[in-house]
Amino acid sequence: MKMSDIQKKSDTDLTKIVSEKREELRKIRFETAGSGMRNTNSMKGIRHEIAQALTELNKRAKVEG
Repeated sequence: MKMSDIQKKSDTDLTKIVSEKREELRKIRFETAGSGMRNTNSMKGIRHEIAQALTELNKRAKVEG
């Protein structure tokens, strides 16, 4: 997801995205630990999307407050 797409979303949508991506990341971590999966590239992308959404939320909070 591009940062321009994230900037267009509302605060509630961003918090929903963060919670969904964290759950997805948790599932991948458990799968990796259990089966010894070696391809962890998807984890990096998910962490990146979480960071982008949180960055936008924090930026909005600073502007409002």
